[in-house]
Amino acid sequence: METTSRVGAQASAADGAASQAVPSARRTVDGYLLAPFPWYGLDEAFTGPRWLMQVGTAADGAVEHGSIGHGDEPSVRAEGGFGNGDRERFAVVVTVAANPVRRSADGTGVLEATSVSSAAWLAGVGLLSFTWPGQMDHSLRDDWLDQQTETAWVLADDLEGSDWSTLSLPVDGVPTSFHYRESEYGWVLAGSTKEGVHLGAYGRGMSAYGLGFSVVKDIAAYAK
Repeated sequence: METTSRVGAQASAADGAASQAVPSARRTVDGYLLAPFPWYGLDEAFTGPRWLMQVGTAADGAVEHGSIGHGDEPSVRAEGGFGNGDRERFAVVVTVAANPVRRSADGTGVLEATSVSSAAWLAGVGLLSFTWPGQMDHSLRDDWLDQQTETAWVLADDLEGSDWSTLSLPVDGVPTSFHYRESEYGWVLAGSTKEGVHLGAYGRGMSAYGLGFSVVKDIAAYAK
């Protein structure tokens, strides 16, 4: 149920996605420790580097979602398609709390409940935050990002559409169905867990087909 405009919901989530690209020195575990829900990352089959990104909060300061990176820390790529992506292999896991009611930023309204679509959109915007077409001037990137963000919203709102396929991946060892799509910039997937959270993920240079997810046992161990 949607009781406020999508513009408000998009702006709130976009702030969280955009903040993922902050320098490593500013990434702390504090926000993650405040979350009332479990965090997810790739399971033990992944043996590469793991690193914190950022958490997203509601108007009252409650933690609503956050991201954990795996592999090479991505940089913004200004190349059409994958370009040098073969030298940059990463997967980011987005955990989103399943909230039936969320307050708007100004406290005067109620946003739609979080859902698998929320996870799909955050993952889509996260991937976009590290990419823009090489033929585009830097000054035009904001306009391009706004347009692509709206497209990501439309796609996330139609998870049963032809742009998505179904992919089964293990979550805590249990086969779980995910919505999955690929683009020239990488891949995005989204699903839900039995622990009451929604999962999104995005990446490039690393195949999504062999991934597995599990609860992070000690989030403090990820801190830099």
